[in-house]
Amino acid sequence: MSKLQKILVRARRQVFSEMVGNNPSIFQGEGYDFIELREYQHGDDIRNIDWNITAKMQKPFIKIFREERELNVVLVSILNGSVHFGSKKFKQEVIADVNAILSFSTLKNGDLLSSYIFTNKMLSNSKPSKKIHQIQKNVAKILNFDALNQQVDFKLVADTLYKRLKRKSLIIIVGDFFEIPDFKLLAKKHEVICVIIRDKLEENPPEMGFSSLVDPESAAVLEGDFNKSSVKAYSKKVLEHDHKLYDTMHKHQIRFTKIYTDSIPSVKLRRLFEGR
Repeated sequence: MSKLQKILVRARRQVFSEMVGNNPSIFQGEGYDFIELREYQHGDDIRNIDWNITAKMQKPFIKIFREERELNVVLVSILNGSVHFGSKKFKQEVIADVNAILSFSTLKNGDLLSSYIFTNKMLSNSKPSKKIHQIQKNVAKILNFDALNQQVDFKLVADTLYKRLKRKSLIIIVGDFFEIPDFKLLAKKHEVICVIIRDKLEENPPEMGFSSLVDPESAAVLEGDFNKSSVKAYSKKVLEHDHKLYDTMHKHQIRFTKIYTDSIPSVKLRRLFEGR
């Protein structure tokens, strides 16, 4: 069985059985508009309780929703050179895993699915569809793409999606985010969620002594003594970068999660969408 087939089979099994159980999909409740509040009644879904109002009124209130026809889910994969890395599994393969899981969940819920792949240009895109063969095509493109020496242009990503997506959508952007994007305007028009794919080794590398490293985006060679002091300084910079990244996302009301290459993507994705 090929790597592509394994990803598709595993994702389909997780979505249709293990991960979601009796729920329609991990996007359950996404396609609904809030209408009003009312007091909780026996049998109501406790996930719809408004805890702020409940605390103020000293009795439980739930949110009432009006169902929309369908949700427009847009999956965006960022395939710059740094995703061609992984101690357990390449980040590029995890991006494919995440796309497969979210794609099957979208179609299971009866929603529209479209996909984009970006570097410093738009490599591919698909029109909104409910056809299952679209999942295999998109995951194959992600797996087979040569990401080495590719760079990312987040301004292009934001501008392209802002102009092309006319209908309010749920946009899920998947990448390693070693650059901080400005999705402020995009998040005002749509709901934006970021899935950060990382490898623990790139956040906390081991001491390597004198070594030569190749930048996977620019192909530049970096030589130096990667001793305890320099490795510690590097890890500190990564931590500072991520704090700025998280602060920016919180500021723009963008929800996010981080998935490591040695973790189970379906578990992290389920937790991300459960609280919505």
